[in-house]
Amino acid sequence: MFKQTAAITSMNLRAIPQRIGTSWVIVIGIAVTVAVLVSVLAMVAGFSKTLSSTGRVDRVIVLRGGSNAELSSTVSRENTINIMDAPGVKKDTEGKPVASAEMVAVVALPLKKTGTAANLTVRGVGLKNAELRPEIHLIAGRMFQPALRELIVGRSAMAQFKGVDIGSHITIRDSEWTVVGEFESGGDAHESELMGDIETVLSAFRRGNTFQSVTVMLDSPEAFAQYKDKLTTDPTLTVDVEREPDYYAAQSKQLSKLLNFLAFGVGSIMAIGAIFGALNTMYSAVSARSLEIATLRAIGFGAGAVVVSVFVEALLLSLVGGLIGAAAAWLFFNGNTVNTLGANFTQVVFRLTVTPHLLVSGIIWSCIIGVLGGLFPAIRAARLPVATALRAA
Repeated sequence: MFKQTAAITSMNLRAIPQRIGTSWVIVIGIAVTVAVLVSVLAMVAGFSKTLSSTGRVDRVIVLRGGSNAELSSTVSRENTINIMDAPGVKKDTEGKPVASAEMVAVVALPLKKTGTAANLTVRGVGLKNAELRPEIHLIAGRMFQPALRELIVGRSAMAQFKGVDIGSHITIRDSEWTVVGEFESGGDAHESELMGDIETVLSAFRRGNTFQSVTVMLDSPEAFAQYKDKLTTDPTLTVDVEREPDYYAAQSKQLSKLLNFLAFGVGSIMAIGAIFGALNTMYSAVSARSLEIATLRAIGFGAGAVVVSVFVEALLLSLVGGLIGAAAAWLFFNGNTVNTLGANFTQVVFRLTVTPHLLVSGIIWSCIIGVLGGLFPAIRAARLPVATALRAA
């Protein structure tokens, strides 16, 4: 059985160059399917990675109770004092809390690729921002000065938007702001933002004494339970308290679901097309070799060997298509910078991430297509009547 299978399979594979045109139908169809599937899933992986990597477990964000994003939250100046002074908050050398009462707003600026306007986040941050977020560091220019209309821009935002280069002027609420520096923060969501002095930003947007969130550094990750319990049981406060990674991961949840649905929806439709292409090609291959198969059966080769040979050919072509599609996705999409609408109705810039897991998943997907595409042709080859095939020849 094994010798027969090896002999027929070897013969089939050596004959592939003679059927190169029809064989490429399978390879190209599956390659395109895998490339599309992996590239869309790479968007999911990149977006989720960007938001879930934003923050530290010993950092906490506090919003108004019931708010699911900063843009819909409000926190009074009086309440920020209680939030920053609660037990568990880390203090600096002067005994002041390492915390920042913040606000976010949006400005419409043109994208570099299309020239169309898109929302960009402007974040007002407190004086302790450098201690609160040590991952943020300047890579060009200088830090903004308090009480001046100056901003620093994230690296990802600079890559996507026009008019945010160092020295550029941005009009915000009838006032002109100057971009004085560029920063990076490990590729997290803050790289898609402009940052400025909180009091100056509040004044520009006429927000008075109302912030939108408070971010605090804890003494340790273990202090979270004590800190949250203190704030949520305080009768003067109505707030939600979350670790930063949990908050930003929740921001990506709905979009990740949508992208996953699109990826597998589009991928499934294309996979069905690839399966029909494989079926057609393998049926043609079996029909072209009907005399050959009948002759082999007549001299003693078993039906099982014929079935396996057809399956192996379909799987091999599918595997080649899967490898080509996975390689194309990695070469052309991995690391590409794209942007999408985030929870604050602003653009979140992130990089497509083609992970080894996605590459393996794409190749497995191609093998499944090959199995389904070779199933019925293999059954047909096994059931092909020897006498009928010989007479037809």
